[in-house]
Amino acid sequence: MEMLRDIYYTNRDVAKRALMSIIKNWPIIFTGLFYSTATIILSMSLRYFGILGGIVSIIVTSALISNYLYLLSTLLSRGYFNFQDFKNGFTPYLSKIWSILFIGYVAKLILDFVAPLFANLIGSGALGLIITFLTFMLFNPIPEVTYQKHYSPGETIMYSIDFVRDNWVEWFIPNIILLAIFYFISGRSLSVFRIVNNVFNYFISFTSISVSLKGFLIYIVGQIWFSYFMIYRAYLFKILSTSNRRRRMFMKKF
Repeated sequence: MEMLRDIYYTNRDVAKRALMSIIKNWPIIFTGLFYSTATIILSMSLRYFGILGGIVSIIVTSALISNYLYLLSTLLSRGYFNFQDFKNGFTPYLSKIWSILFIGYVAKLILDFVAPLFANLIGSGALGLIITFLTFMLFNPIPEVTYQKHYSPGETIMYSIDFVRDNWVEWFIPNIILLAIFYFISGRSLSVFRIVNNVFNYFISFTSISVSLKGFLIYIVGQIWFSYFMIYRAYLFKILSTSNRRRRMFMKKF
């Protein structure tokens, strides 16, 4: 019962903060258009870089992710962000994100090597679901750890696992609810699986929508909810990572 009260009061406060924050910082909704356009241009340009295309891709992608996380960090610490923050945001977390993505790449190579051994036992489909589930569960808070904690890439990954271990109920219940709402309000045309399968999510690609007025409206609504979702996560992580259930319930009495 105490856990349910804690979840209710914590998320009631977080929901209000996130709503006021996105109203005050509504331009963040349209960052997805920039990131989506930049990603398309990047994809079209990679062939000109030859064997260096992979390096260019990870650097540019890391810079875009850094930009979005920097905006969330500024919003969280100062209450708002401006165009100068947008211009400054491409480098603060660049090396950390690049390193985390590289660790993930190496881990994928190892999994690809050993996966056939387990696939023979449980089936490739079941193994894929297990890997997706574990990735979603253990590394889900990595974006928030990246910009809210001053850890090295390896420590960021380990802290994410520790945070999930200590706060998995308080963290995943609101996350799953918000993802379910996103799935239904987007008309099910903006796939939620990209958010589940990726550690770093920073935009919804407009290539996933139909070329029509309805498709555009669905994209805008989806981007609004995605922005609210990420701001919500920022506030929720800050509360959960700097307090415990007993302390939060004690503070509610005052």
